[in-house]
This record gives sequence, C-alpha cells and structure tokens, in this order.
Amino acid sequence: MPSKTAPQRFYYKSDRLKPLRAFCQAARLGSVSRAAEALFLSQPAVTLQLQALERDLGTRLFERIGRRLSLTREGAALYELARPLVEGIDGLEGEFRSRLKGLQGGELHVAAGSSTILYLLPPLVQAFKAAHPEVQLVLHNVTGQDGLGLLRSDAVDLAVGSMLEVPSDLSYAPVYSFDPMLIMAKGHPLAAKNPLRLEDLSPHGLILPPKRLTTWRLVDLVFQQRRVPYTVALEVGGWEVIKQYVAMGLGISIVTGICLTDADRGKLDARNLREYFPPRSYGVVVRKGKFLSPQARAFADLVKPGVFERSDYFESGHSDR
Repeated sequence: MPSKTAPQRFYYKSDRLKPLRAFCQAARLGSVSRAAEALFLSQPAVTLQLQALERDLGTRLFERIGRRLSLTREGAALYELARPLVEGIDGLEGEFRSRLKGLQGGELHVAAGSSTILYLLPPLVQAFKAAHPEVQLVLHNVTGQDGLGLLRSDAVDLAVGSMLEVPSDLSYAPVYSFDPMLIMAKGHPLAAKNPLRLEDLSPHGLILPPKRLTTWRLVDLVFQQRRVPYTVALEVGGWEVIKQYVAMGLGISIVTGICLTDADRGKLDARNLREYFPPRSYGVVVRKGKFLSPQARAFADLVKPGVFERSDYFESGHSDR
C-alpha cells in the first residue's frame, strides 16, 4: 500500500535563525548583496533564505525602491520582533560570560552632551567608578543627531540627556526635571519686577546657544506661540560661557536650572520661568530591542533620584521626579 505523501517542509525550518538573521541584515542594510557580505555568504544563498521566509509567512517582506530594499508594513512588523531575538542569540555567549564574571572588566560607552557631562554626570560617574573600578568608562561628548547616530550604530551602549521628541526606534526614560530660569547680571531691573511677564523680556537682548540646539528652538517656539517679539544680542555655545557674558551685562538668557550652581549666586540674579516655559527632563536613552550589558544596566540603575543630589538653586530651579 503506497504511503501518504508527507507534507512539504522547507529546509530552513530546522534552523529559523539563519533566515531571520539574513532578513535583519537585509532590512538594516537595505541590500541583499550587502547583507551577504555582512554574513559572509553568497548573494544567492541570502536570496533563497529571504524567499523561503516569505513563503513560510505567506507575505511579502520587502519591496524594491530603486536599488534599495525597503520593508513592507509586514516586514517592518517582523523586523521589530526579530531584531532583538537575533541580537540576543548572537550575543548569548558574550552575555553568558559577562553574567558569570559579573562586572569584571569590560568597557561602557555613554553618549551625552556637554551640559549633561558637566552638570549631571559627575556624581553618577563617581558612584559608578566607586562600585565598579574595573570597568573602563568612555564618555562621548556629542549632541543631537550625532548622539542618536552613535546609539543606532551601537557605538555606544546608552545615552544620558534631554529629549523633546523621541524617535520611534529609541526608548527614553526621563528621571530628572529642571525648571527654565531667566538669568541676568546682578542688580538687573528684571530681577525685582513683580509680576514678571514674558513681554518684559522684549526690550532686553537674549544670549542664546546656537540655533541647531534644543534650547534655542524651545525659546523661539514659546515666544512665537505667544506672539511676543524678542531680539538675540549674542549667539554662543556653552552655558558656562553664556553665564559669564550675562554676568558682564551683555544680555539676559534663558537656561535650564541644571546649570546654576552655588558659585553663580554671587554674580547672577535669576527668576523662575516655569509659567511660560516647560521644564526640561533628563534621563536614559537606549535603542529599542538592544540587550544591555551588565555594565550598562548598572550605570542606568544609577541614573535615578537620590544619586544626583543638589540643593534648590535660585527659587527651586531643580526638582527630582
């Protein structure tokens, strides 16, 4: 009696990791040939794996736009699921060995802007190095898109800073909140004005950071929304420089309370502007789906209220949340 025909089985089902790895590389690089190079495989082999994966799932995962592959809606959904799985499997041995030896050695790369490195990170770095002296900590002083690029390329483990808009491929966990503060030279007429209205700032030139930075864009947005005119007396980078020029009487400025210290009390007056400007949050930024090393998790755990302790400067310019 003839035997029944066995159901068709694709060869790759015994090893789903291979086609999923090929899929993730093709999605990341936008090219089958570049995916093949990254995997040290031939282009036809990668193509067969992608075709078999599409047959098994019963849907198209890619569409070609010019010379570049682009994910379909279904492909994007699969990529969001598959990427952390593939990266988790590929990093399993290293993660296993790291867990066996804890935080013995290794490197930790953290991206942060100048203000974060100068004002927020010192006590966190001090606490981390005291607990894990064997870990080599590398701080990358970058801002904006440069920092996000390091995160996306896995050149850094995490970032610490402030974000107004969070891209869909990143996760942001805000921890600290700082009020916006108007700073001016000692004895400035705005220091004693009560109530202080946004319109009162119009006659005075502002000293602001470059337009490409978040602070300038936020200040401009608030003034535009309230239809209040303003002038920029000076555009300069770095809050320390801005504070020095304000103390010299060259203009006023709107800064985040994180940058105000006890040393500033003798040369600056400040007024809280939380009525007009939103507070700025600071926290940890990671790429979605990324498996954090034990070193990265230990550092992220330190970025929390209680480690960063400062007194309330200039009318409670700093508050934890």
